[in-house]
Parts: sequence; C-alpha cells; structure tokens
Amino acid sequence: MRRPLHGWLVAEALSLTGTRVSMIAIPLFVLEQTGSATQTGLVALAEMLPLVVLKVLGGPVIDRVGARRVAVTCDLLSLVVVAAIPLLFDLGLLSFPGFLALVAGAGALRGPGDGAKHAMVPALVASAGIAMERATGLSSTVERTASMLGAGLAGVLVATLGAQNALLVDAATFGLSALVLSWATKGLPATSGTGGGTVVGSEPVPYLEQLREGWDFLRRDPLLLGISVMVAVTNLLDAAWSSVLMPVWSIESGEGAATLGVLFAVMSGSSALGAVCAATIAARLPRFRTYLFAFLLCGLPRFAVFVVDTPLAGVVAVFVVAGFASGFINPVLGAVMFERIPDHLVGRVSSLTSAMCWALMPLGGLVGGVLFDTGGLALAMGACGLAYLAATMLPAVDPRWRDMDRRPEPTTAADEDASVRG
Repeated sequence: MRRPLHGWLVAEALSLTGTRVSMIAIPLFVLEQTGSATQTGLVALAEMLPLVVLKVLGGPVIDRVGARRVAVTCDLLSLVVVAAIPLLFDLGLLSFPGFLALVAGAGALRGPGDGAKHAMVPALVASAGIAMERATGLSSTVERTASMLGAGLAGVLVATLGAQNALLVDAATFGLSALVLSWATKGLPATSGTGGGTVVGSEPVPYLEQLREGWDFLRRDPLLLGISVMVAVTNLLDAAWSSVLMPVWSIESGEGAATLGVLFAVMSGSSALGAVCAATIAARLPRFRTYLFAFLLCGLPRFAVFVVDTPLAGVVAVFVVAGFASGFINPVLGAVMFERIPDHLVGRVSSLTSAMCWALMPLGGLVGGVLFDTGGLALAMGACGLAYLAATMLPAVDPRWRDMDRRPEPTTAADEDASVRG
C-alpha cells in the first residue's frame, strides 16, 4: 500500500515549499524594517529555540498520541499563526515583540509537527514495501525540490508583493499539507510512530520515563550520537549562512532578493538531482566514503566563494556542484539512523536526534550577525567555512563512524516464520 507514502511525500513538499518561502521572507522583512543583522539573528533565535525544545518534549507525545494526529494538528495550527503575521502587519498592529511571539509560536508548532512526520517514516516504508534508502532518498528529493521551488517562489513573491505578504503562501501550504496528510494516511496501520505508546501491563509508561528511555538509548549508541552532534554544528553554520550572511550579501552586492532566491533555487535543484541519484544507487555505495566526499564538495566551497570577489557565474557553478553533492547526505545519514532505532522507540529517539541536530540552529542567526558586525562579510564567511570543514572531516579519524557501512541483514521468509514460531 503506497498511498500513505505518496501522500506523505506530497504533504512534505507542500509544507517545505512554504517553509522555504518564510526562510527567505522573514529575514528580508526584518532587514527591511530594522536594517540590523543582529536583530535578524534574534528573530531566527526566537523561531528556532522553541522549535528545538518542543522537538525534544514532543517525542513521548508522538509515541503515545500518534504521529499522524500530531502532524495534522500542528499543521492546522501553523496555518493560523503564520497567517497572523502579515494580517496584523497590514492592519498596523504588529509590534516587534508581537512579531517575535508569533515567530516563536510558529517554531513551537514546527518542532513536534516535523518530529511527527519524521517518525512516520518506518511505518510508511513497511507499508510501501521498499528499501529504507529508497524512501529516505525520495524524501530528500522532495525536500530539495521543494526548497528549489520555494526559494524561486520566495524571490518572486518578495519582489512583487513584499516580504510580509509572501508569508501568506507559507500559511496556505500548512493547511494544504494537513488536508493531504489526513486523507492519504487514513489507512496506515497503527504501528510504532503512528499511534499508541509504550505500556507496562495495561498502563502507559509515565511521560518522563518515556523521555528518559529515548535518551538512554541515544547516549549508548556512539554513532547515532556522533551524527547528531556533527549535524548540529553544520546546521548552526548553515543557519548563519542562509538566514543572515546570504541575505546580507544580496543587499551589499546589490543583487537583491530575486538573485538570492535564484541561487538558493539553483542549489536546491541540483541537490534534488543528487537525491534522485541517491535514491537509485545509494544502497550500493559505501556509506562512509560517500559521506566524506559529499561534505568535502558541499561544505567549505560555498562559503569560500564569498571570501574573495567571485563573479556571479562562478558562484552559480559552485552552488550547482555543492547542491548535487549535498543530495547524497540525508539519504545516507537517514538510512543509518532509522536502521539503528528500535520500532518501539522511533518517536522518542528520532525526535531526540532531530532536536539535537537542530539544537544549535537558534544560535546560527546570532553567530552570523555578530561575525558580520564584527569583521564584515568575508571574515564571517571564512570563519564559518573553516568550522564547517573541521566538523565534517573529524569523523575521518574516528573508527566508530565506519559502522555506517554495516547494513542490516535482509530478513527472509524463513527468518520471519521462525520468529513467529519462537
């Protein structure tokens, strides 16, 4: 039964397209209204901090209430919160503290909402009967394609309607996502991550104990923990790059919002192509070497082109190569992580790993803003690029990371029959 997987992918495409619009529209809106890179970073902090906290706290709720129900509810509430920003601004009722509060509310809803959608993956894979790397590759393809379309759409919307009105599109995509997900996954079996919670006898395990079970499992798995920490650092640097440094570059260089949107779209489009290739061949590639090579191409180069005065054509070329390489990263890391998480812990552990990956992102905007205000764009880009290189290449000297290449043995019919009899 593949309708749930296909519907989930469509819902992801809708919400991710809208989210990409807001990722460009919100920092440009703040820069237009305040002219301050530091305040732009503060807005990023206001969104990302509750997002990360609620990702952590939402794991046991996802396992107990059901991922589908949490995802649909969060999308519907996000529709209301995000739409309130442009509506209140147009009425002259949006103060900066009120804006921060609404952005924080949107982040608080995205945390458990994204965590719930993420936790549905094992059940969707089981229902569709496909390989995990194919599913994570398709998911990554949708993510990158939606980012490409959202970035291009954001550039057009901001240039024609204004940054604040572009957020109405983001709000609408949340509503459409909720409708599609609710319809498509209605018949999905209520396995782990889609309904129910861990129980002792007939009583649910207390919330705090469920939360601790997830953390205990994560801290005992050095590879899962290492991946989470590494991605946390790169996400911080990506947040500084995308939410502050790139918008500042678009203004300083005179290229404007349209060029910024095109560059993000180019990178996302080539990344989507890379993810399609990953969905097709990643199951046959050595995971560890693929990880290292992909990060070498997609990390430092896209920072380095802004340290020196690179022509726009050169920037585009680097974004194409970096984007294609980045398309292999999430399918590989996603497959490794899902294979190592037991079914009954998928909601909690996947939420915790996701929260750890996002944990430093609230500081990304502030880091980018402070680095720029301190030493200018070239210094900020160079410092972030070197830090990115160090974070992604350090695993090359840690032998535990080579466990990425250990794939689970395929389950045969005889194994399943023996398991039933046992």
